[in-house]
Amino acid sequence: MSHSVTVSQPGTMGSMFRSEEVALVQLFLPTAAAYTCVGQLGELGLVEFRDLNASVSAFQRRFTVDIRRCEELEKTFTFLQEQVQRAGLALPPPEGRLPAPPPRDLLRIQEETERLAQELRDVQGNRQALRTQLHQLQLHSAVLHQDQGPPLAAALTDGPSSERTPLLPPHQGPHQHLRVNFVAGAVEPHKAAAMERLLWRACRGFLIASFRETERPLEDPLTGEPVTWMTFLISYWGEQIGQKIRKITDCFHCHTFPFLEEEAARQGALQQLQQQSQELQEVLRETEWFLSQVLGQVQQLLPPGQVQVRKMKAVYLALNQCSLSSTHKCLIAEAWCAAQDLPALQRALHSSSSEAGVSAVAHRIACRDMPPTLIRTNRFTASFQGIVDAYGVGCYQEVNPAPYTIITFPFLFAVMFGDVGHGLLMFLFALAMVLAENRPAVKTAQNEIWQTFFGGRYLLLLMGLFSVYTGFIYNECFSRATTIFPSGWSVAAMANQSGWSDTFLSQHPLLTLDPNVTGVFLGPYPFGIDPVWSLATNHLSFLNSFKMKMSVILGVTHMAFGVLLGVFNHVHFGQGHRLLLETLPELIFLLGLFGYLVFLVVYKWLRVSAAGAASAPSILIHFINMFLFSRSPTNRPLFPGQEVVQHVLVVLALATVPVLLLGTPLYLLHRRLRSRHSPRPAVARQDQEEDKAGLLDSPSASASEKGWSSDEEKAGCAGDEAAELAASEVLMHQAIHTIEFCLGCISNTASYLRLWALSLAHAQLSEVLWAMVMRVGLRMCGEVGVAAVALVPIFAAFAVMTVAILLVMEGLSAFLHALRLHWVEFQNKFYAGTGYKLSPFTFAIQEE
Repeated sequence: MSHSVTVSQPGTMGSMFRSEEVALVQLFLPTAAAYTCVGQLGELGLVEFRDLNASVSAFQRRFTVDIRRCEELEKTFTFLQEQVQRAGLALPPPEGRLPAPPPRDLLRIQEETERLAQELRDVQGNRQALRTQLHQLQLHSAVLHQDQGPPLAAALTDGPSSERTPLLPPHQGPHQHLRVNFVAGAVEPHKAAAMERLLWRACRGFLIASFRETERPLEDPLTGEPVTWMTFLISYWGEQIGQKIRKITDCFHCHTFPFLEEEAARQGALQQLQQQSQELQEVLRETEWFLSQVLGQVQQLLPPGQVQVRKMKAVYLALNQCSLSSTHKCLIAEAWCAAQDLPALQRALHSSSSEAGVSAVAHRIACRDMPPTLIRTNRFTASFQGIVDAYGVGCYQEVNPAPYTIITFPFLFAVMFGDVGHGLLMFLFALAMVLAENRPAVKTAQNEIWQTFFGGRYLLLLMGLFSVYTGFIYNECFSRATTIFPSGWSVAAMANQSGWSDTFLSQHPLLTLDPNVTGVFLGPYPFGIDPVWSLATNHLSFLNSFKMKMSVILGVTHMAFGVLLGVFNHVHFGQGHRLLLETLPELIFLLGLFGYLVFLVVYKWLRVSAAGAASAPSILIHFINMFLFSRSPTNRPLFPGQEVVQHVLVVLALATVPVLLLGTPLYLLHRRLRSRHSPRPAVARQDQEEDKAGLLDSPSASASEKGWSSDEEKAGCAGDEAAELAASEVLMHQAIHTIEFCLGCISNTASYLRLWALSLAHAQLSEVLWAMVMRVGLRMCGEVGVAAVALVPIFAAFAVMTVAILLVMEGLSAFLHALRLHWVEFQNKFYAGTGYKLSPFTFAIQEE
């Protein structure tokens, strides 16, 4: 058995037909062992805690400080995880099942985590500083490599020895203190053009600027990506011009470096920069190695630490829902627990609190609230239970439609999707997923569409299997009929006894097989529809009649089964009066009208032979005359006394409407009036005590003894705190139910005709696809004489369109219509779906 979907423990089939009994238990946890006990309960996943401190704010609860420490640790873990992922490393999964750590270990985990986080911050800060410093040295070297001498010097001097000649000739006067100055640096390439224009306009041309790209890209210290820089060398004279240039370079965030005028000094500075770069690279390699060691420690600490801290936080959150006893020696908790898990709960509490010297205690208490719904599922039943829960979670111990949906849902889908070939493809696809379900790569796939298909693999398996079955009944395989058994029609007998001549055959391209001729109709086909119908021109008319009547029969049967399932709810909840005042009138109304229609269909199939088919009466005319209390002279009755039977059934159906409308409210009113005027108050008190005692075992049953509130219990409000409801409200509720059921019988029966419509649409779409693709391809090969290889692209197109249109689109359409038939037409006859699931406190989510 697989792990449960509804709860986190292995599921069984014992609770599939009705939700399990759930008890409200009160836990007395010694203060010294409360953490250990709750941690053990989280590992088992047995109970759902109730919040006993709902009126207390989250900041005033007992364990808020511990929760904040766990949250701070989670923030540190998030920082460490981001750094590991940024380094391109993967976190290994935690080894084994880690329990919630004891509270004293929280300080150790926090210290170790903070130490690693601080080391990581320091090392990364040092690495970033070294990278930035190395980047500055590389930019400085690139600036010095820009030119062996500034080109502007040659423009201002004469002769080849301009490097040794002063840029301004010495002269006397007021400007004798002026000299040429340089500003050198690097700027990002996309800023170079704007910076050059701004320099020229701001300095009015009193400068000479040279811009040049670096020979090779340099690694960016922040992102690590290669970036090309633009180096510049600006010569100017005058202090004011220099101030403007420095302001402009600062505005463009340029990296400026000192530039020496002498060639020898520049060469010496360049050698010194290269030596410093080599030393920095060596230090940087050592830093990277140490960083990898720290990240390795983080990889070992992070996976188990994350799981343990999440479990610890979950334990403290659960403890915050407990109340403190008056003696401050124990914590008091209330929790929902399945009745069959109570022994396991007691054993877990005893083993967890044995070291504290005082054993934790759990005992059942009465409760007027409706308990949560617990239905254990396995890998096979989970998808079907999910279909039911999507409509609404069932009330406590209400009849569960899922076991019946296992059969009815795939069958109704197959009625609309009946084709042997299409069903076989769906079955094989689902079978492949079932066989590979234990492979880790299949279960951990992240594709959302794949996860949807994989979660419903067993549902797809049965849908495909049932489609193969109905495909054999329809005798369709990719819209082609198959001859498994000999046909029940004989053309030779018709030809021999009718005397068809060559002239008759040439004048009549269409021939009629008369079943009244001896030997023409040999008997019904052993299974499904006779393949000879695929050759008939009235094939579509025959299938229309057959599938329409089949849809009505299946629909009435399905709805009647839903009404009968309501009997189990009434019996279980002790609402015996509803059997006579609701279930019986509903069955009489449904079967008296539409059950009679099904009877007419079956009776006509069995009684009318081929000889009398031409004069057979119309069922539709009879059904219309039944409601009009009239008769048609041209439409003879099917059986003697049919008119009387129809009148009686209509009168009975109409008589059930006031019973269904007023029966339950009047009964409840009479019972309450009798209880108020009863001379034995002691008996009434005794009944109230019995009701309170039975609240936990059957809340809905006890609630049904509270007069007017029973209607609300039927709607799913078991354990309502209201002591008494107004008669008008109950009457209104019953009126809505009566109108919904009576009108629903008509609309729901018509709704089941979608089985006929979608089955016909699927068959015709398959026929069109075959005729427009495969038949055209086969004729081309026959006429032109093309080799069989030419069929490969034609068959590929046919296969792709079959999967895309017929399997995916038509399959989704049939799935949605089958879903609607179960939700609206079937489940509303007995299923309220207003409950809520049992959500046990478990560590299963924290371990994922």
